[in-house]
Amino acid sequence: MPEKIYLSRESLEKTKNQLEELKTTKRRKIAERIQSAKDLGDLSENAEYAAAKNEQAFNEGKIIELENILKNVVLVEAKKQADKIDIGSEIIVKINEKNDQKYVIVGDNDTDPLQGKISYRSPLGQAFLGKRAGDGGQVRVPKGLMKFKIINIS
Repeated sequence: MPEKIYLSRESLEKTKNQLEELKTTKRRKIAERIQSAKDLGDLSENAEYAAAKNEQAFNEGKIIELENILKNVVLVEAKKQADKIDIGSEIIVKINEKNDQKYVIVGDNDTDPLQGKISYRSPLGQAFLGKRAGDGGQVRVPKGLMKFKIINIS
């Protein structure tokens, strides 16, 4: 069974646009480069031709990757009100009994740690999933053991 890929609406649109760009504009430009390289003659020692063919292979691989994402996408909307943490939840967490930190639990393609967007697969994401306001726990992070308490879920 194919793996589900969780995306925000913004990432879904970005992925669709990128796929369209690769299938139209990029394919056409690569085909033109291949034809120009063929026009130079002997293909056995034609660096331009080899480079264009490599670019074509990379482009086609990326197209397959994006099509696979779109076939298996699960759209993640921001949760209206939730009693338990899931993908799409915005949470406020007290870290090590000191600082409050805001996080959003997202799919892998939407992660942005600087914006507090953490993957549901990350150690933090895994530790938070399924928790309710008031729940606590601890998780091992690169800096050591981190204690947390869920303050709010929205």
